[in-house]
Amino acid sequence: MKAALPVLVSILALAACVPATKAPPPSASAPAQRPAPARPAPAPVIQAPPNANWIDAPLTPGAWVYQDFGPGNGKRSLFANPENTLYFSLSCATGPDGVQVQFSRTGTPSKRYLAMTIRTETAQRTLTGERFGAQMIIAGVPATDPLLDAMALSKGRFAVEVEGEAPLYVPSHAEVSRVIEDCR
Repeated sequence: MKAALPVLVSILALAACVPATKAPPPSASAPAQRPAPARPAPAPVIQAPPNANWIDAPLTPGAWVYQDFGPGNGKRSLFANPENTLYFSLSCATGPDGVQVQFSRTGTPSKRYLAMTIRTETAQRTLTGERFGAQMIIAGVPATDPLLDAMALSKGRFAVEVEGEAPLYVPSHAEVSRVIEDCR
């Protein structure tokens, strides 16, 4: 065994002296690889800062109205002020990604994309809203999203905040739950 030790040390010493092999140079006939075109990054969602007092703020004056347009024509719930000016709505929409609940908030958006934050007693989510026409901001979530359950059960109210607009503190009445269940 003592005789094998010097042989092993010699082999390791020789292995350390052997230079590493290099890859062969690329052939001149191989086409140069071009970098993939850069994809534009999606607009970041700006997280709204927490508003500690929203749950105690006075409710926005208004009432919910449920509308059923008949089989296959959709359902929605509208929250409007006493003069019937629409503030906010929830509606079912079917698109390439499946059934969604869309949130629509009236306002005067100055940009195409705006942060829309939904606050409930147990959940908070900032969505990317998109301007639709001159006076509407729309965002949506899948019909199975837990945020919808939180909206329906949130201590009787939830908040809707869109950058540049006054926040809405709306009651989570039966009309909210009904649209959510109709979408599912």
